[in-house]
Amino acid sequence: MQARSYVLTSALVLAGASGAFGATPAKVSGATALALAGVIAPLSPDLSGAEKKAVAMLFAGGNDVPYKKAIVVSADRIVCRTGNVDITVRNCEVTFGKKMRTVNGSTANEIFATEALAGIPPDGAAGSNFESLTRLSCTIDPNAIRRKDGSGADCTFQPGN
Repeated sequence: MQARSYVLTSALVLAGASGAFGATPAKVSGATALALAGVIAPLSPDLSGAEKKAVAMLFAGGNDVPYKKAIVVSADRIVCRTGNVDITVRNCEVTFGKKMRTVNGSTANEIFATEALAGIPPDGAAGSNFESLTRLSCTIDPNAIRRKDGSGADCTFQPGN
C-alpha cells in the first residue's frame, strides 16, 4: 500500500510541476510582443486614439511616432477558433473587463496566428482548433523601440482559458 501511495504522490508532483494543474504564466518580448500588442490594440476600449495610432505606427515599422509615453495593451481573455472541417470559420472573442469584442475573418486570423507565434498551444475539438489566453498585459515603450535594439515591447499572459 505504501508503494502505491508513493507512486500516486510522485505522479501528482510531476503532473503539477509540468503544468497539468494550471498553465505557467508566459512572457514574450521584442518583435513577438509588438505583434501581439499590435493585433489587440485596435480592439481595446481602454486605449486612447493616440495610443492606438502609436501602436499601429510602431507595428507597421514607423520611425516617426510622436507618442513618447509607455503604452499598456491589455485584455482579460482571448479565445480564437478556426475550423478544420468548415474552413470558413475564423473568429476570436476578446474580453476587456465586462466588454467583449468578437472579430471574424482576417482580423481573427491575424490574432490566431499571432497567438501561435507567441507560443499559445492550440487545442482541438470536433472540427475546430482553439487557442486561448488570459491576463494579457503588453508594455510598449516607443522611446526604447526607436533605438532599434530589440527592446521596448514585453508581454505577459496566462496560456489557456
